[in-house]
Amino acid sequence: MNLIAKLLPPQNVLPDLDVSSKKRVFEHVGLVFENHHQIAHTQVFESLFAREKLGSTGLGQGIAIPHGRIKGLKEAVGAMIRMRAPIPFDAPDALPVNLIFVLLVPERATDLHLQILSELAQMFSDKAFRDQLLGAPSAEAMHRLIAEWQPHAANQRSAAV
Repeated sequence: MNLIAKLLPPQNVLPDLDVSSKKRVFEHVGLVFENHHQIAHTQVFESLFAREKLGSTGLGQGIAIPHGRIKGLKEAVGAMIRMRAPIPFDAPDALPVNLIFVLLVPERATDLHLQILSELAQMFSDKAFRDQLLGAPSAEAMHRLIAEWQPHAANQRSAAV
């Protein structure tokens, strides 16, 4: 099982979110984390927005990985969002974003946080995988794709060391 599948509960997969800005995405996902994980939506919003002020978490190719540190959080948790229509995200390629993975980590997370971000970047660098997520018919299908995705063999070997 990959790192991402371990921190993405099925109820945190949101296909076809219909909002028009990253601010609205952060507000909506804040409510998801509040309802399913008892993390205050304001804390989620403020953490994501503060990180975004440091520089866009848009990676390019229609992908963004907003992330934030949450005081009192015990384990990393994520949410996968597919936008109904792409939104501006200040990505380096200037393209709008249609796949967003929101990552929340404990306030003092270090190595694991970086491993998760690395695995997410690897996952979303695969065009065929991105296309599968975009075409998935349901949240369940999106979750299954993520759960079944395997990191490249070189990374699996280094993670085992």
